[in-house]
Amino acid sequence: MTRRSLTLVLPAFDEAERIGPALDELFGYLRRRGESARDGAPGAASLPERIEVLVVDDGSTDGTADLVRARSEATGSAGSEPDLRVLSVAHGGKGAAVRAGMLAATTDLVIFTDADMATPPDMIPLLVDALETHDVALGSRIQPDGSDMRKSQPWYRRMLGQTFHLLASDWVVGPVKDTQCGFKGFTRESAQDLFARQRIQSIAFDVELIFLARKRGYRLAIVPIRWADRRGSRMRARPGLAMRVGWDLFRIPLMHRGLGRAGAPSGRSVPGEDPVDG
Repeated sequence: MTRRSLTLVLPAFDEAERIGPALDELFGYLRRRGESARDGAPGAASLPERIEVLVVDDGSTDGTADLVRARSEATGSAGSEPDLRVLSVAHGGKGAAVRAGMLAATTDLVIFTDADMATPPDMIPLLVDALETHDVALGSRIQPDGSDMRKSQPWYRRMLGQTFHLLASDWVVGPVKDTQCGFKGFTRESAQDLFARQRIQSIAFDVELIFLARKRGYRLAIVPIRWADRRGSRMRARPGLAMRVGWDLFRIPLMHRGLGRAGAPSGRSVPGEDPVDG
């Protein structure tokens, strides 16, 4: 099935310093519509005809939303697609911002990505291609040869990530090794189903989405992508955050224990089949 429209959801909280260069990079790539990009990566030529970029401003206090609204892509003066739109929500954290943007999208495909472009735009076609035969596509910083792009993170972030995965693996996400990659794609049908059921707003929201997708029987694609650590993360390792995340991981299966499989809206969910494709 050919998907003709795509929304890119970018959650943003106090990103006034980084949002401009990130959007320059994104729109530069999308407008070129080339067959190939840097280092042999896929160009934007194969992407859907209609593309919308939706920045979800998570209650920023530094003028992030105003900066985005003033761009030519948002005012219409750019003269051509892709379009840029801002959705302002009360500050509720990344999970809440992503949820709002994904549910607001009306296109065939919806992808959320970090506003700092840690995952470069030329990885977008990889998720779009995967969604031709899957319901959910999960970007993974772990490469086919086993190398891990998260090694560029500070040591304490790597340690936290390893501990997080250890807690989440058997209890919630099964064989998915990189749950926290901020680059995930969905068909409209799966997005509307999964994000309407999402209840976690902490950094564990990705884990909840993966759990829900597996529980609902959606076909998942694991898509190795390029990624680079961009310093300036708003996340701070605090005891209170660790306790909240631990509690969220524990309660995810309990909150959704009565949930059954979906009715295969895209015709690709097969009862009894392992929903995770490597």
